[in-house]
Amino acid sequence: MERKTKVNAEDGKHDILITREFDLPLELLFKAYAEPELIEQWMGTKVLKLECKKYGGWQFETTDPKGNKHGFSGVIHEFIPGQKIIRTFEMANTPFGVQLEITEFEKLTDNTSKVNIHVIYESVAQRDEVLKLPFSQGINWAHNRMEELMKSLNK
Repeated sequence: MERKTKVNAEDGKHDILITREFDLPLELLFKAYAEPELIEQWMGTKVLKLECKKYGGWQFETTDPKGNKHGFSGVIHEFIPGQKIIRTFEMANTPFGVQLEITEFEKLTDNTSKVNIHVIYESVAQRDEVLKLPFSQGINWAHNRMEELMKSLNK
């Protein structure tokens, strides 16, 4: 199956660019990133905290098939509804360190939109370690789930 979510990681750089076009109006795409109950459904994670505002915090938790809990958290540095979310992202109990995510939302037509995510890592080595994980497949899978969920809510 073709991956609709594109991950561009140039050799020797400490960032990646993620892009995806959706068959969703901009308002629905942004809503999927801003409402805890929707995030839980498409990401398959529990939202422990989500303060959608400048200097707000966020904390998510997933449980793997063996029952182990994995935490993710950060600070929201900018939150402009329908346009942009800038936040830090950190995985608890991993060597990956903190990354910066700049997520921008773009209206293409009345019924289509696009997300552009620029992820900046502390080092090239850190970024390359993250890319060894099933990162590209995982984000494509999550975006597919999100698009299906939001389409079902828009009927």
